[in-house]
Amino acid sequence: MSKNSWNHWWPVLAVLGSVTALGLGTSLAKQLFPLIGAQGTSALRVGFAALILVCVWRPWRWSLNRQQALALLVFGMALGGMNLMFYMALRDIPFGLAVAIEFSGPLAVAIYYSRRALDFVWLALAVVGLALILPLGGNASGLNLSPVGIACALGAAVCWASYIVLGRRLGHIPSGQAVSLGLLCAALVVVPFGVAEAGLKLLTPSILLFGLMVAAISSALPYSLEMLALRRLPPATFGIALATEPAIAALMGMLLLSENLTATQWTAIACIMAAAMGSAVTRPGAKSPAVDASAATSG
Repeated sequence: MSKNSWNHWWPVLAVLGSVTALGLGTSLAKQLFPLIGAQGTSALRVGFAALILVCVWRPWRWSLNRQQALALLVFGMALGGMNLMFYMALRDIPFGLAVAIEFSGPLAVAIYYSRRALDFVWLALAVVGLALILPLGGNASGLNLSPVGIACALGAAVCWASYIVLGRRLGHIPSGQAVSLGLLCAALVVVPFGVAEAGLKLLTPSILLFGLMVAAISSALPYSLEMLALRRLPPATFGIALATEPAIAALMGMLLLSENLTATQWTAIACIMAAAMGSAVTRPGAKSPAVDASAATSG
């Protein structure tokens, strides 16, 4: 492979690597649920990820004014809520479906800010996908899914949408500082729930070690890979690569968690992925050289 070809493809591979790492780490994290619950697992993931990224990015190198600090705090609260609600959804519904439902959040933001006629096509696809998953009118796919799990996944979608909108207001804060301090603020939201759920079990050495591994694989590595890729990929290419996440999550759930989906549920995932990819390709400025890192990450 020539140097030019490598320079073209490695950012795409970085995003796909990020999505795969997220799926692998989240699948491993679910192994902790019987021991410390979804809230405890989320606390370990977010807490360790924050510590890792603070050490990597050293956010204290840049100063913050009061307005920026407040914006980062609110941004981090949305990030914490997204992670907590997503893990609580995983407790009750399959991984792939939780990701597919969560994707409705950033997709709604993209369509809202665009407001073009073509976006109604992507909106319709997303609605079809969600209708195939959610228990609307007692459909066969959603009938056996936990209402609590679905509600948590929708809550994660709302938090992800808020995270994107709030991230756009961070101004000129460097992306490494924004993500590391944002995760630190997220930990302030998530860790108390984890302590309330699991208590002193969180301090068990084997659980701490496993939690550190999960945080590195499912948070620190994906966030860092995405930030590297964002500066070199147009939004359309980044969006298409990121939109593979529901399918990869479903495959990880099938291979590692024995979560087998029905044909209807796979169709729902395909509809939501198509909506996300279509929105990314047709978005105004989709061929520009960069995109804000705040829109890069999921639960």
